Amino acid sequence: MDSLKDLFLLDSDIVFLNHGSFGATPRPVFDVYQEWQRLFERQPVAFVDQEMPAYFETARKELGAYINAPARDVVYVPNVTFAVNLVAHSLLLGPGDEILTTDHEYGACDRTWQFLAQKKGFEVIRRPLSLPVLSPEAMLEELWQGVSYHTRIIFLSHITSFTAQHFPVEMVCRRAREAGILTLIDGAHAPGQITLDMLAIGADFYAGNCHKWLCGPKGSAFLYTRPERQALIEPLIVSWGWGENNTLSYGSQYLDYIQWWGTLDPAAYLSIPAAIQFQKDYHWPAVRQRCHELLLQAIERICILTGQPSFYSPDAPLFHQMAIAPLPATVDNLALKNQLYGRFKIEIPCLNWGGRPHIRLSVQGYNTQEDLDTLIKALEILLPK
Repeated sequence: MDSLKDLFLLDSDIVFLNHGSFGATPRPVFDVYQEWQRLFERQPVAFVDQEMPAYFETARKELGAYINAPARDVVYVPNVTFAVNLVAHSLLLGPGDEILTTDHEYGACDRTWQFLAQKKGFEVIRRPLSLPVLSPEAMLEELWQGVSYHTRIIFLSHITSFTAQHFPVEMVCRRAREAGILTLIDGAHAPGQITLDMLAIGADFYAGNCHKWLCGPKGSAFLYTRPERQALIEPLIVSWGWGENNTLSYGSQYLDYIQWWGTLDPAAYLSIPAAIQFQKDYHWPAVRQRCHELLLQAIERICILTGQPSFYSPDAPLFHQMAIAPLPATVDNLALKNQLYGRFKIEIPCLNWGGRPHIRLSVQGYNTQEDLDTLIKALEILLPK
């Protein structure tokens, strides 16, 4: 398994424990990505006008099979933030309406709801969720205390960016549908880190990044929308896919509104089948399990070192390849991050959540036990200072 490090383009001098921020693309996938770019450059007009719809159809079918969703219900977008904006701007919300979310959500998406709430007059309800999560049922009940007669949509992360918690989105979506409430799931950290099944999850809208744990090229993500909700989607950018006499059609209004919004480089999207195949070739379920075991040990070692309690229940550690460990309250996050990189060449985020400092570890297939030992030794030196 350690040989996977040689398959990635990362600087070999850096201990890279921050896959969660932007991901990392392996060489075989990056080569395919560049091949698509070269093919585009050979005859751009023919590529766009004649060939691209079929290329996208193939890429969507591959992705659809991977996440168990019909290809017609999946559309490629640059990132999850784009997808959240697309859905949020499409919904007819106004005074008296409420959006229920949590205090674990990603800042860029949270700002999307804040911006629209100020503009349209609806209210954003941020429900605090306790850590550690004792059980999926307990988390659901804690979230549901924020539901009211005015709740129109629930916005929730599948795996959170700051705390790396795996939330029981299937249970949330099922209960929301029974109550007539829409659901939008932020799956930025889910594809490639866990097995996905869109039909089982049952979200009205699900946005997932392919450039993170699936190891696709930067700028590749998807939006899945249930067929009965696709009429709600409006184009975030109006282009050739809108209106009558559409000369560049992808087969439905939903796809036409989103897939083409001006000249763009589609190579990242078209490379996703290669990323899926890469993980198949290298037996990714086993890779993920190994990464989880390394991460579990590292979190335990950091908590022993700092004397801080873990945020994860020992009976059900609801994290996978990414997790956070609390740091002493006196730690300066920025200073620690800078010294970890400057002195030890460790790339890792140190962040504030819930009013206190934490360190967030990502363990991917290219990481080794030696990488985590290097981090622990560095913390043993730096934290007492």
